[in-house]
Amino acid sequence: MTKNNRVNQVIINGLIAALYIVLAVVPGIFSMASGAIQFRLSEGLNHLVLFNKKYIWGVSLGVILFNLFYSSPLDVLFGGSQTIIGLLIVIFVSPRFKEMWQKMLLNIVVFSFTMFLIAIMLNMTANLPFWPTYGTTALSEFVIMTITAPLMLVLDRAIHFDKRMH
Repeated sequence: MTKNNRVNQVIINGLIAALYIVLAVVPGIFSMASGAIQFRLSEGLNHLVLFNKKYIWGVSLGVILFNLFYSSPLDVLFGGSQTIIGLLIVIFVSPRFKEMWQKMLLNIVVFSFTMFLIAIMLNMTANLPFWPTYGTTALSEFVIMTITAPLMLVLDRAIHFDKRMH
């Protein structure tokens, strides 16, 4: 890998992290970006790793920075861990699927399932009951990831995510 490619990857991942934060604080959505119901439009960026695994850095950094500035220190740990674990699972399992829609479905299921980490954190910090909180966080993650999947496919046709990250 050349120095220019590395610099390019750092810049693109920095932009992805910034985009994650901007999308998470969009007016009207920000009020639901934390807590037992989380509709973060920025969670759709989790689909980027399906196009190229090198996007893991930008997406993870975006989650961590958002949680650092807009949530709690424990959310940095739990939310960052949930994202990194989910992305790593998807990176390692998705090559077993042929079709992009199958990979996106895998991503949606993995991220909805791993919301148990967020439910644990909310149980610890806000004293919310685990199972109902897990249900609402998993459902909200499922909805936002499902809504953003076709959008990411359309954007990929125009942007070609894989070719951006060499």
